[in-house]
Amino acid sequence: MTVLVETRHPGEFILSEANGQRSREAITIASGAGIIAAGTVLGKVTASGKYLASAVGATDGSQTPVAIAIYGADASASDVSISAIVRDAEVNGNCLTYHADRDQPAEKAAANSALATLGVIVR
Repeated sequence: MTVLVETRHPGEFILSEANGQRSREAITIASGAGIIAAGTVLGKVTASGKYLASAVGATDGSQTPVAIAIYGADASASDVSISAIVRDAEVNGNCLTYHADRDQPAEKAAANSALATLGVIVR
């Protein structure tokens, strides 16, 4: 029998957001970022303004979490435009995906704290 694995749904992590589209922005995932799942915590590369999964060890600006991908994307070979939560929202922390090197509770808490400065509260 074939086993099916259901991944995260777009926007599944959003508990509440500001009226209209105020919590969202169109962003660009940088080519080479690979597969980004819905709910991935993202950082912004200072030089290009494009986004990557926010890694603790990064030194290009993307180490600071500033957005959460609403939709999944495959940016393995080219840039991909998606929508992201960037301000004024409440999100379910159990539905977020973090970069593999952000695996310690203190690192996730630091990411959640950085998001809180933008008004994105992780519950």
